[in-house]
Amino acid sequence: MSDFFRVLFVGGTGAISASCVAEALSQGLTVSVLNRGQSTVRPLPESVELITGDITDHDAVRASLVGRHFDAVVNFLCYDAEGARANIELFTGVTDHYVHISSASVYHRPLPKGPVAESTFAHNPEYAYMRDKVEAEKVFLAAFAEQHFPVTIVRPAHTYDEAIAPLAGGWAVIDRIERGEPVIVHGDGTSLWTYTHAADLAVGLVGLLGRPSAFGEAFHITSEDVLSWNQIYQAIGHAMGVQPTLLHLPTELIQLAEPDWFWSGLLDGDLSHSEIYDTTKIRNYVPGFRPTRVFEREIYKILDWRRRHPEQAVGDPAEAAVYARLAAKYEQARTVFAAR
Repeated sequence: MSDFFRVLFVGGTGAISASCVAEALSQGLTVSVLNRGQSTVRPLPESVELITGDITDHDAVRASLVGRHFDAVVNFLCYDAEGARANIELFTGVTDHYVHISSASVYHRPLPKGPVAESTFAHNPEYAYMRDKVEAEKVFLAAFAEQHFPVTIVRPAHTYDEAIAPLAGGWAVIDRIERGEPVIVHGDGTSLWTYTHAADLAVGLVGLLGRPSAFGEAFHITSEDVLSWNQIYQAIGHAMGVQPTLLHLPTELIQLAEPDWFWSGLLDGDLSHSEIYDTTKIRNYVPGFRPTRVFEREIYKILDWRRRHPEQAVGDPAEAAVYARLAAKYEQARTVFAAR
């Protein structure tokens, strides 16, 4: 790949996109980023060109791209069919390769016999985010088939970096573990979950850029770092030097008790199912993709980032309140049954 290979990242400061920017720079690519210029968590390297704009403001973006051409465009901020159609119109003729960031949540749940391959049916109706991602993929693949739009679909699973508490409830859960307060675990905590560090994913994604053989193809880019939810919480407690108190509640009871909780809606369609992925395809396309980071070690870096950025690693009071209510209801029920 030439030193003059130009890539535009739409986003560029999120957990995944910031790592992709860093990986692209390390491979000698010329990097531009299109975003609103408001992020303070992951500042852009000085060598990156910032194009300030909102991708949903199509006229402004179109004006900013006049006379520009990129060897590849990677869009982290397209979520539905309407956005897909708009981006096809915006970037046709502007790039030789468009990468749409979808989600491994598109696969039908419960997952079939695993590990799951890219050929698994992309149909997950349990949650609007997943339904919309499926519809966006359909629009892009139709444009590839009918217009030769050079699209590749990438489906990350649960991806994190040092500035994220990768849990339902985020930093509020870390706070509860540190204080010795109980945390809620759906089911019996034995379902399996795949974590992928963003820096590992970036190797696979950047390795696909500019590859005509990847046009019209979909890839999930995940690691083989698989833990049960019990192991995840135990690893956090171990790194903090505390023994976490886990309250196991059936998914149905969590949803009944907290029907408006954001994460409650994801339990049936995502979190409560074991997720293990077959990464043969991305390894065949990108031989250098060999994830090395594991959550049980990376949690120390996450906690270190939390200590160094107390103003940003702040638990959401609404999330903390949900956990407190669920724990209180559990204790009430336990007391009633103990008195019988």
